[in-house]
Amino acid sequence: MGDLTAAEARVLDNIDETWLVDRLREFVAIPSVGGSDAESEAQHVVAGWLDGMGADVDAWPIDLLAAAAADDAPGQEVSRQEAWGVVGTVAGRDGGEPALVLSGHTDVVPAGAPTLWPADPFTPRVTGGLLHGRGACDMKGGVVAVLGAVRAVHTAGVRLVRPLAVHSVVGEEDGGLGAWATLARGHRGDACVIPEPTAGTVMTASAGALTFRLTVIGMAAHGAMRDAGVSAITLFEHVHAALRDFEAQRQTGTEGRFVGTDLPYGISIGLLRAGDWASTVPDRLVAEGRYGVRVGEAVAEAQAEFEATVARACADHPWLAGHPVRVEWVGGSFASGRLPQDSPLLSLVQQAAVDAGGPRPPEKAVSAGTDLRLYAAAGIPTLHLGPGDLRLAHAPRENVPIADVVHVARALALTALRTCGVA
Repeated sequence: MGDLTAAEARVLDNIDETWLVDRLREFVAIPSVGGSDAESEAQHVVAGWLDGMGADVDAWPIDLLAAAAADDAPGQEVSRQEAWGVVGTVAGRDGGEPALVLSGHTDVVPAGAPTLWPADPFTPRVTGGLLHGRGACDMKGGVVAVLGAVRAVHTAGVRLVRPLAVHSVVGEEDGGLGAWATLARGHRGDACVIPEPTAGTVMTASAGALTFRLTVIGMAAHGAMRDAGVSAITLFEHVHAALRDFEAQRQTGTEGRFVGTDLPYGISIGLLRAGDWASTVPDRLVAEGRYGVRVGEAVAEAQAEFEATVARACADHPWLAGHPVRVEWVGGSFASGRLPQDSPLLSLVQQAAVDAGGPRPPEKAVSAGTDLRLYAAAGIPTLHLGPGDLRLAHAPRENVPIADVVHVARALALTALRTCGVA
């Protein structure tokens, strides 16, 4: 550990592992899948925790109709009856805008097949220093680390010079509704740390991700005479092969921060629907998938390249030339984002991690779309430092090391003190 001031040492002494584990258990037990009632329940729980730490809490119902109509809204992939934004602000002696924002999302993806889990995914379990459950890694462990850091500042009785803000957001998994609504409400800060799982690194850039829908039209025929028809599945195989070649081309020239990542800008088909009768040649196929956007690449540019690839694949095929595949952009839209190269936030966070008792985290980039790009687009320098490994996110047997949660809470507490200042 590096040299600490008396106030910093006092705050670190108040990072309570038992409190962190208890809150994470409680949090993971809330099945806050995007679009569910529990998504809002999780937000109200966080609001209560922040209120108990002496923060000034702003909790409001997000205007979903406005979000659907706004030109700059990031889109949604699930339907919602309601959604809540929550911001807790720890006051600073000098007032003004927060010097630091700690932002985390409380929504999770569905748990998937129950048989792939050793137990109920929403019944948290602790084994071998790991806390298991859906959302433990992505990213309730990070949110609890944030809350643990804020609680330590409060219980240590340390007063800040400038305010510290916590943004608890929903809808990150399907576009970024919560972060967008929070920024639209006027909540800002000089810098932002988002504790997405970074596996001992600091992530200073994120690739973008777009959701596409392909509609392929063939010609139906009796399955006993399939050569009289044109299978939409066979047609899709031709288009998919072209997309795989296109995917490989887009990985060339990848910047160094993606070292160790084979497909930083991957294309993945997630949904496939075709046919309506087992003995009929399918005349329609709909495929939906995820398409990676390069760091620094405009969304419109990425879309144009994708559409041109599909058009070329159709032009080269005798049937598709006359019946081209339709491309639609649906659901969430994640642009890429990055921390400005001259931002002092990177070195500050790296040093805080060292002084909190860990190794100096190397700088990397993440291939997933995140809320980083929304804060960056608002002019707020932003990076990721969080507990756990992103490779476990969205997967069965998801877990987060408790030691990671404790360490990140310590590093975020030091980051907050050094950014906001101690009165």
